[in-house]
Amino acid sequence: MNHIKAVMCDIDGTLLNDHGIITFKTIQAIQSLRDHGILFGISTGRDVPSIKRLFPIWGIDGMVDMIIGSNGGEVYDYAYDHYEQNYPLDGRLIQDIIKHFQDMDVNFCIHGDGVLYTPKEDNLIKELSKTDQLPYKVIDFDKFLRKPQLKLLIVCNPKVMPEVIKRSKTFHSEKFKSACLQTSKLLFEYMDPRISKAFGLKKVMELHHFSMDNLCTFGDADNDYDMTLHAGVGVVMANGSKKTKSVADYITEDNNHDGIANFIEKHLLLR
Repeated sequence: MNHIKAVMCDIDGTLLNDHGIITFKTIQAIQSLRDHGILFGISTGRDVPSIKRLFPIWGIDGMVDMIIGSNGGEVYDYAYDHYEQNYPLDGRLIQDIIKHFQDMDVNFCIHGDGVLYTPKEDNLIKELSKTDQLPYKVIDFDKFLRKPQLKLLIVCNPKVMPEVIKRSKTFHSEKFKSACLQTSKLLFEYMDPRISKAFGLKKVMELHHFSMDNLCTFGDADNDYDMTLHAGVGVVMANGSKKTKSVADYITEDNNHDGIANFIEKHLLLR
């Protein structure tokens, strides 16, 4: 694997264990990667400001070279101090999506500036806030959605998720295009159809004059499918989805058993 010049990791279910912690072994493996001249970054559905705020808590402050946020809608690179957003959803489209689901036992959320913005307080947003280690704020969504937003999160109980997925198949807009997918047991997300993690990763790889073949990715959920498919080496956790595992080059141990660290030590440092 001498061609690998960058490693990008998903967060939830991948880099973090089920206690929301990056293990010491994984932190050491990341540092060893960087000591060997391999860049390390994050590729996540969370927004960039949220991620930056959590690095010191996770023990990786100063160890991240680049971030792909909002499932590819945001790109940030530390070396070039480069930030960009791409293809946000029109606020009117988000309002239509909310109306389509508003009779269901769900809540809605939009990431922004390290805060989970929501139209109402309930146990769903409290649980998401606890899981993502981020504060939430109840705001007037009619006013908030006068501006475009990168994506909309539908928050629900896992038992309700099948109904959310079913309902999503009946949504249609005459004016705007959107794409949607389940990203965790609690989250179903809408974004622009041009956005994906691979979209963002291609941009940051080009910034460093790398190709996607120079990239190794780690992921677990369906929103990691395309980056796993297009990376030079796509690694999926043992706890990953069947869909994403189907295009993996390697399956590593799950997020509770140092899957990332084990793969790095075995395949990326011994070369």
